[in-house]
Amino acid sequence: MGGNGRKPRVFAFWTIVGALTAAVVVIVALTGLRARPADVAESQDVEIYKAQLEEVARDLERGTITEADAEALRSEIARRLLAADAEASGAPGARQGGGALLLGAGLLTGALAIGVYLLIGVPGYGDMPLEARMAAMDARAAERPSQSAAEAQFRSVVPRPEIDPADAEIMERLRGAVAANPEDQRGLALLAQNEAQLGNFEAAIAAQRRLMAVKGEDVTGADIRDLAELMIVAAGGFVSPQAEEVLRRAAAAAPEDAPTRYYLGLMYNQTGRADAAFALWRPLLEESAPTDRWYAAIREQIPETAAAAGIRYVLPEGRGPSQEDIAAAAELDAADRAEMIAGMVEGLADRLATQGGPPADWARLIRAQAVLGDRARAQAILDEAREVFADRADAMRLFATTAVETGLE
Repeated sequence: MGGNGRKPRVFAFWTIVGALTAAVVVIVALTGLRARPADVAESQDVEIYKAQLEEVARDLERGTITEADAEALRSEIARRLLAADAEASGAPGARQGGGALLLGAGLLTGALAIGVYLLIGVPGYGDMPLEARMAAMDARAAERPSQSAAEAQFRSVVPRPEIDPADAEIMERLRGAVAANPEDQRGLALLAQNEAQLGNFEAAIAAQRRLMAVKGEDVTGADIRDLAELMIVAAGGFVSPQAEEVLRRAAAAAPEDAPTRYYLGLMYNQTGRADAAFALWRPLLEESAPTDRWYAAIREQIPETAAAAGIRYVLPEGRGPSQEDIAAAAELDAADRAEMIAGMVEGLADRLATQGGPPADWARLIRAQAVLGDRARAQAILDEAREVFADRADAMRLFATTAVETGLE
């Protein structure tokens, strides 16, 4: 229904544009072609030349000029008089030449205007001033799902893994210890961390909130950011209005905190504010190292973010993963360096495929593929890692975080 309704609007739009363009061209052409009034011949210039002829006759009668001089003066004045009279009367040749020129100019102007609009305009859509666009973005942000709704949606897609009985016993002991000593900051921090690793994000968020309440005035920007990150990961990478509120508190407490800046940019991207996201992500990307957990995610998303913001942006070359790697590659040319990096990644992939490895190595490989721009392979490795470690709650938590940080989810 939406597509069929738009066609008549587009047709009406171009009909109006064509009619207005034609009207302007006709008005301009008629202005050039329009004949001047008949009495223009009696213009001031013509009257001056007639007065000069009469003066020549008087000078000849007084004897101040000769007959030859008078004849020459009369010929020159007559020539000027005829030219002025032709111009004042709108001679056909002059009118046609000027009118043709104006007509051509009008047609060219109309064609250029339509061409420019086709290049940068959006036919069929009405004008939307900046104030209206900002209001639409604010409405979009306000209509986002709540934190609880987003968490429920994420759980329906990625259910909680089964917990090993030994891990379950340890967690019960930790929960009991914290319940017995609810003011213990170390215990609360461990509880929040381990609940998140098991996929119990609601319990992790509750523990982190309790930790911040116990700290009181000593709470840090990192504490607040950890709460926001738990909320975002619990929602599968979605920044809810409630998570945004916590993020802004974290930014106020620690404006330069890198993860906070990344997540704020993610929130802006999700609410249509690509300009604000780019303003946060560009300097963060330039000052970060490839080993930083937000680096791959920004590199993956920032080109599209810049395009959406109307900014021409060339993605900088990725930096090497370590000082040793940089030193080893310093003697190589560009092709050999690229081959070296690809070889390192392939070596890690082969080792994991044949010998296996800890979840951290799988996460490293996923991030490496994302940095290299092979998003499909990064997703395939993520899927395989989740199958290999399906019974490891801590691994599933790590992979969920990696997926969010690399932009795969």
